[in-house]
Amino acid sequence: MSSDPPEDPRAEPPRKRMVRAPTRGDAKGRNQAARLKTADTRSMSSQQWLNRQINDPFVKEAKARGYRSRAAFKLLEIDDKYHVLNPAAKVVDLGCAPGGWVQVCLERGVTRVVGVDLLPVPPLAPAILIEGDFTAEGMEAGLIDALGAGPNLILSDMAANTMGHAQTDHLRIVALVEQAARFALRVLPPGGHFIAKAFQGGEMEAVLRLLRAGFQEVRHFKPKSSRAGSSELYLIALRKKAVVNLPEASSVA
Repeated sequence: MSSDPPEDPRAEPPRKRMVRAPTRGDAKGRNQAARLKTADTRSMSSQQWLNRQINDPFVKEAKARGYRSRAAFKLLEIDDKYHVLNPAAKVVDLGCAPGGWVQVCLERGVTRVVGVDLLPVPPLAPAILIEGDFTAEGMEAGLIDALGAGPNLILSDMAANTMGHAQTDHLRIVALVEQAARFALRVLPPGGHFIAKAFQGGEMEAVLRLLRAGFQEVRHFKPKSSRAGSSELYLIALRKKAVVNLPEASSVA
């Protein structure tokens, strides 16, 4: 005998759930950009960044090819044009996290790669990855020791942390690029190369003067994989001069 209570004849019948039948969609729906479901819980800048990420074809392709970041495509484009990666290259990658550029180096036949970053980077054998500040005392010698020889190619995809004040942020970026350039000029042999991310702006002229004093050829390059609205570009400094007379450090360094 059931123990359920008797039904109340006054009770309303259960309401039917209004369920929309699934549709196959149409071409218009399939081509719309993906939208962030949690957008209402995020700041506007965070929401915009995440929307760019989920709709960025280079992000999707990086995942498909196993690269740790979309930045890998920038180095691929640079190397396709300037041919700096080869089995004879001995590379120091400044600001290497999360490791996309190290992956490209190894893919292009480089076997001697040392990366350094303030953040920890998961292993990418046979590269040696060091957590630390490349400007710290003793780090320069430590990187060369880890490489087992002096480098002939310095890479830098670093960008300084921003504070939200455009002029201050630009000066911080310029100072970081200049530190990387002076590091390269100290450790590279004649004929060595330096490649670094920079951003357009008047203060970058001091870095260009420094590079022109130390390298036989200095070029700007904007990869197709750089975001269209970004002022990002790459400084390509080729073939370090045998004799270098460096200008004084700029006031932003």
